[in-house]
This record gives sequence, structure tokens and C-alpha cells, in this order.
Amino acid sequence: MSNAIEIEGLRKVYAGDGRTPEKVALKGLDLTIPTGSIFGLLGPNGAGKSTTINIMAGLVRKTAGKVRIWGFDQDVNPRQSRAAIGVMPQELNLDPFFTPEGALEVQAGLYGVPKRDRRTAEILDLVGLTDKADAYARTLSGGMRRRLLLAKALVHHPQILVLDEPTAGVDIELRQMLWRNVRRLNQERGMTIILTTHYLEEAQEMCDEIAIIGEGELIVRDRTENLLNRLDGKTLVVMPDADPGEFAVPQGVDVARRPDGSIALTYSKSKTSASEVLAAVNAAGVGIDDVRTEEPDLEDVFVALTHRD
Repeated sequence: MSNAIEIEGLRKVYAGDGRTPEKVALKGLDLTIPTGSIFGLLGPNGAGKSTTINIMAGLVRKTAGKVRIWGFDQDVNPRQSRAAIGVMPQELNLDPFFTPEGALEVQAGLYGVPKRDRRTAEILDLVGLTDKADAYARTLSGGMRRRLLLAKALVHHPQILVLDEPTAGVDIELRQMLWRNVRRLNQERGMTIILTTHYLEEAQEMCDEIAIIGEGELIVRDRTENLLNRLDGKTLVVMPDADPGEFAVPQGVDVARRPDGSIALTYSKSKTSASEVLAAVNAAGVGIDDVRTEEPDLEDVFVALTHRD
């Protein structure tokens, strides 16, 4: 199938309790996620990301709308739709008295995976917990507990894996290990990966497509490279061979001097060319030791699209 997830008109309203008013978390969200992609679901705090994920996983009941997981309508085939998706939650919700091996066996049993089809040892090896298979979860480090959460999400062999802030508060080594495994699951098994993260450089590096939501609505959804091309600004960084003092530049070019002595000239690509900027520098008699360009990154796009006055 072309889409692993199809969401139409998804609404979620949390009722008030007399002291607090009702809260509209999702306002008719429409979203499709292609099969086999690594898809980023981004947005500021309170945007509705966690609510969307919890509805997809069957943990929160929607107010209105349609959700299809791997072709299964949640309202018609709730069991099949839940079986098609695995979620690695942000919270470390582990039973401290289970070993990793025991936790995976229990999780597999809850999903109705027959013993002959369980791959407990293989999954523990994938997440680097083979040598901790018989250790109690309470003795594991924070990073190891995150690995165990990933392992639990994989026990029922889902076609879709949701990673909710998977690298929050973990060290660089664990982060690199996690992304190696995610790429492996995507490339070797064709698993669809949905990622939420506050580390925008991760989303920029990992994701094929990105959707940004804010205040319960879809702001933009596009391929990552297209999002990066949405910003018109570009920066030319010149390292002069001597302090040039003040010099004239084309209209609309902003000049900023950096602590390392370089000069950053930011301009609109649609209005000014790099050759015009360099011509102004040369006309001022500025000798250039080095020059480089800086393109907008996903953080710039994110801020520009989610900014509220």
C-alpha cells in the first residue's frame, strides 16, 4: 500500500472538569504517511504531537475523524490496527522487577505472539542488551532502559514504528546506536518510522518527509529538502585579510561582523545573487582569505513556520 498511515479530520477535545475549560488538542488534522518512509512529526510543545501518536496507538480515544493504520480502520478493525504499530514512548514506563527478557516475553504475550514466533534474543541483540537479558530493569542505566523501550515496541513485529522523543537526555553513543538500528529496520525490513524530536538536526538528517503541526493543526508537510528551500535567505561568510572598516553593499544585504573576524552578508536569493555581493566586497577593496556560504537549516524553517506573536 502507498500509505502506512491515513488520518482524516482528526479531532480531539479534552473535556473540562468545571474548574478548567475544555481543551481542543486537535482541530481536524489531515495527514498521510507513506509506507517505508522515515517521517518526522514536529511541532512546539502543546502542538498535538503526543495526542496524535496516542490516538494512532489506540491509547487515546478520538473525538471525531478517521484513522487507518496499515489499511485497517481503527473503528472497524481496532485489534489489527493496534497490531500494525509499535510505539517507543518518551516516558520510562518499565516494571522494575522484570528482566529485559521477561519484559519482552510478557509484552509478546499481551500481543498474542505465539512462542514459536517470538524473537526475544534477536531483539535484545539488536538493541545491545544481550548481556543484560537477566538483569532487573531497576538496575539498568537510563540509556539501557531506553533501549528496552525500543525492544518492547518491536516484539509483535509491527510494520510501523513510532519513536516519541527517543534520544531525549541520552548520550551521543546511545543516540548513534539508536539511529543505526532505525536505519537498519527501515532499509532491511521496510519498516515505516515515525519520529518526533526536539533535536531538529536529527530530523533533518534522518527524515525523508516532515510534517509540522501547531495548535492542533497541520502547518506544513513536505519533503525535507523542499522545506529547507522554503527560506529565501542565504549567508555569504567572508574572511578578510585585514579589517576593511565600513563598506557599501547592495540594498537588502545585512552585514554582521563575527567574533572570529569574519563578515556575514545575508541576502535574499530571489533579489540578490552571490556574485553581486562579492562584487560589492571587491569594489570596497577587501582582500579575501576565505569565503563560504551558509544555507538555512531545519531549525530556521521550524521557527519561521511555528512563530506566534
